[in-house]
Amino acid sequence: MTSSAVPKGRSRRNFAGARPVMDDVARLAGVSKQTVSRVLNDNPAVRPETREAVRAAMRTLGYRPSRSARSLASGRTRMLGVISFDAARYGPASILTAINTAAQEAGYLVSSIALDTADPDTVVEAVDRLSAEGAEGVIAIAPQAWVGRALVDARLDSPLVVLENDLGGGGTPLVTANSRIGARDATEHLLRLGHPTVFHIAGPTGWTSADLRVAGWQATLEAAGAEVHAPLTGDWSAESGYDLGQQLARRSDVTAVFASNDQMALGVLHALHEAGRAVPGDVSVVGYDDIPEAAHFLPPLTTVRTDFAEIGTRSLRLLLNRIDDPAEPPRVEPLVPVELVVRRSSGPYGRSS
Repeated sequence: MTSSAVPKGRSRRNFAGARPVMDDVARLAGVSKQTVSRVLNDNPAVRPETREAVRAAMRTLGYRPSRSARSLASGRTRMLGVISFDAARYGPASILTAINTAAQEAGYLVSSIALDTADPDTVVEAVDRLSAEGAEGVIAIAPQAWVGRALVDARLDSPLVVLENDLGGGGTPLVTANSRIGARDATEHLLRLGHPTVFHIAGPTGWTSADLRVAGWQATLEAAGAEVHAPLTGDWSAESGYDLGQQLARRSDVTAVFASNDQMALGVLHALHEAGRAVPGDVSVVGYDDIPEAAHFLPPLTTVRTDFAEIGTRSLRLLLNRIDDPAEPPRVEPLVPVELVVRRSSGPYGRSS
């Protein structure tokens, strides 16, 4: 750094060991501290050349504004809250990552609360905590029906966006993928391969995505005139898929299985292999989500791809719009599309291995 870059009133030695502050930026840029504050808060009244001079000074000094400083200057915390459930699962974890990335790009910090108990009181407590921290808005990754009801009871004052749920009132923006269509595509794929019907391993009852996939699967079979067997209910884990897959492996009339997520499909593949049922020679298997490992199952898994990154990014954009214009009525958010990814775990009916 040249001597001209060292703010007046500080020795080179002292400056090198200290964190630069707003006064340092103002001196180097030749502007007032108030002008630096306006640049930090994107005030449109600042001339472009002045804005660039301030930003150049920040880069030279390595200045990073603190959240508290920006909050005092603008009256805004630039902090968002996220409430998530079953956050260790691939879908919620991927959505949370996308929200964090999009928030950082927009200049916001994210405070996340992960809940694992089906207790409405914990939802209200989480909302209260985020409000106390100054969250300007909240995104709730709420895959279960009871969560939606608890959010309504919480009466959050800040803008709210809900993912993977349906509050039914129309007053809260919702973002979700088209699970019903994904289930339809998976079931139609297996029927087109000639299978007389498709057995289904569902996710837990009360989970919005699981219930919609059951509905899509059942409606597709009924429309095709195929027999509808009662779905078997798992808990999203590979272990539950394995246990239920053992039941299906013992039935000679099972030639096609659609599992509501890839982990349960993995358990089905394991059970079929142990029972000597070839995939796809004897039984075809289709999963849901397209987790990164799905392409490396044996055989590689046919599945329905969900764009979790798009769900997270879209929800963040929707929330920021609500923060900027709270009076704007929530619009109907289109469902995030899904895509059938065909791999080697599904094949024609009657094909021997």
